[in-house]
Amino acid sequence: MPLVTTEKMFKAAYDGGFAVGAFNVNNMELLQAIVEAAKAENAPLILQISKGARAYANIKYLKAMIDVAVAQTDLPIVIHCDHGDTFELCKECVEDGYTSVMIDASALSLAENIAMTKKVVEYAHAKGVVVEAELGKLAGEEEHVKVEDRDAIFTNPDEAHKFVTESGCDSLAVAIGTKHGPNKFSGEAKINFDRLARIQEKVPGFPLVMHGSSSVPQEFVDRCNKYGGKLPDARGVPEDMIHKAATEFGVVKVNIDTDLRLVLTAMIREVFEKNPAEIDPRKYLGPGREAIIKMVRHKMQILNVSGKADLFKT
Repeated sequence: MPLVTTEKMFKAAYDGGFAVGAFNVNNMELLQAIVEAAKAENAPLILQISKGARAYANIKYLKAMIDVAVAQTDLPIVIHCDHGDTFELCKECVEDGYTSVMIDASALSLAENIAMTKKVVEYAHAKGVVVEAELGKLAGEEEHVKVEDRDAIFTNPDEAHKFVTESGCDSLAVAIGTKHGPNKFSGEAKINFDRLARIQEKVPGFPLVMHGSSSVPQEFVDRCNKYGGKLPDARGVPEDMIHKAATEFGVVKVNIDTDLRLVLTAMIREVFEKNPAEIDPRKYLGPGREAIIKMVRHKMQILNVSGKADLFKT
């Protein structure tokens, strides 16, 4: 199956009470693990490439690996730009073959955010590419995105309607209490379902996206703490909340990145703790890949997306 956009995917998710997992890709092992998990769960999939990943791995390498993965599966797969921060970056991603881009102008005023998003929308739509935008500010840190807790701003439901109507975006990332990155692990994040419900009321049927949704399985938290630097209280977002947002509140895309990093790091630490002289990358990246397959499959089950790839097969 060729690469797809999120248009049909999100409509099916909204109507069917599930969310599609959007997993960040930084290297070959992560990509292989994510795709293998999706195949095992027969789930549609969004592969996200961040600005940092483009710089680290070179988009030509990443795109070539993704093309191989797509050719070896009949799953519906989207390539998405995560947190594009300029029009120029989003334009580059469109030209590089992405089928979805995110313009994150949430640090700007409402009017400026709308104007920037509209500019990206007009360019991307002309190329058949869909656009995710963000309204409100999530606390936490993810690569170049850094917002202190005191500066976080929940999405305003009334502004959401204005934003969606005037910008023309195809999906909207909302700030409802979750946090980006590892610094979220200083206690348990809580989803504000009242606010989420009010947003949904203002933009009924519109695809909503949840960032900062990591909730690392305790098994891997324990491994990180045992074999390396101790993590803070790593509870993250309770998985029952993530499931509820996906199945009852119109959240159709859930971003997952920190989980991947922590699981891979835990397994690498374990290998070196047991064998400090190990020099074969296959011996420590391989176990990490296997652990990520297990974790991603678990996440897809939480999102109620397992088996949903059949909705898009003809």
